[in-house]
Amino acid sequence: MKNCVSIVLGKEEITLKINEKAKTKEIEECLEEKIPELKKLYKDEKTPIFVTGKVLKTSEMEMVRSKIQQEIDVRIEFDSPKVLGLHGIKKAFSTEIESSETKFFKGSLRSGKKVEFEGSVVVLGDVNAGAEVIAGENIVILGILRGVAHAGAKGNKKAMIAAAAIDAPQLRIANIVKEMEKEEEQERKTYAYIQENEIVIE
Repeated sequence: MKNCVSIVLGKEEITLKINEKAKTKEIEECLEEKIPELKKLYKDEKTPIFVTGKVLKTSEMEMVRSKIQQEIDVRIEFDSPKVLGLHGIKKAFSTEIESSETKFFKGSLRSGKKVEFEGSVVVLGDVNAGAEVIAGENIVILGILRGVAHAGAKGNKKAMIAAAAIDAPQLRIANIVKEMEKEEEQERKTYAYIQENEIVIE
């Protein structure tokens, strides 16, 4: 993808806008092409750089920061959340994630156990009450979900939660939270996704 990184000059900061569909390698290559252009803007100025557009993974943020700061002594800030979870989400977005990096957890998650990953998470067992699974993308549980599951935890509304059975008091996808009704808890549900800004379970 050509020109996946654009430079916008502002009074208070210089904005680097990254195309939402750009892959890591494309961002890296575009950035290398843009750095000479950026360097010309920093003969005297120390205007901070604000990176926006695509919601970046932590590894992508580190790559962008490293590439720029190797050449320019400048402060860099990101629009992307630095952490996974509701409190970290700055904006919701929709990006297809049929294929993603996946972390597998073998066995059931006991109460007090927490698994976090920026891609998708697959649990080869149950997620018990008091356990927590947080994923930047999808969550798939081969057993019963009784604990907390938060998919799309950087704001992606296309993320989904799937389990052999959903028996949790609450579900979270992107910045949307659904408290389960008693009738819903009694029915056998296996799949949750966002439709028209609400979490639907089937």
